[in-house]
Amino acid sequence: MPHIPLPPHLPGITGLLEYRLDTAAPIRELTQLLLRGESTLSTGERELIAALVSSRNCTNFCEAAHTKAADLLLGETDTTRAVKADLETAPISEKLKALLQIAALTQQSGRAVTPEVVDRARTAGATDREIHDTVLIAALFCLYNKYVDGLNTVAPALESGYYDVLGERITGRGYVRPPGGYPAPVQVT
Repeated sequence: MPHIPLPPHLPGITGLLEYRLDTAAPIRELTQLLLRGESTLSTGERELIAALVSSRNCTNFCEAAHTKAADLLLGETDTTRAVKADLETAPISEKLKALLQIAALTQQSGRAVTPEVVDRARTAGATDREIHDTVLIAALFCLYNKYVDGLNTVAPALESGYYDVLGERITGRGYVRPPGGYPAPVQVT
């Protein structure tokens, strides 16, 4: 049960964003810019950062939502699963491994990101902007994870099918609020 009254048909961060539209606007704008804006990292790679950080923070709603989005954008489910299990053995490029290591260290503590891991990313071909955006996405999802968990939002069961719908919404429309919000109740089981 959430710690504050939230729309029961809007689980996770969606209900929180509807609760305070004034604070939601810059949150949505920053998320849209970082995860859907112009970047040399693909949208799937950026969702992978969000899924990894949310997984390591044990935030079930965000992990499930961004895992589904990453899977849809990557066109398969094995990569996300492998990255969350062990990013060093996952079937991804050395550059992405290095960037995900930076994201994982950022999740632990910003100060855990050392010059050595940044050098590893640069050696693997990462640009300064990719390093910057990786840290910012990781830090942003730490904030979101604490926001969702700190207010004890509802997380639908994985098998409910909710995350399939949410993943389609995230990949199709991004992080922009639909005109008029979310009036139609979504079945949550």
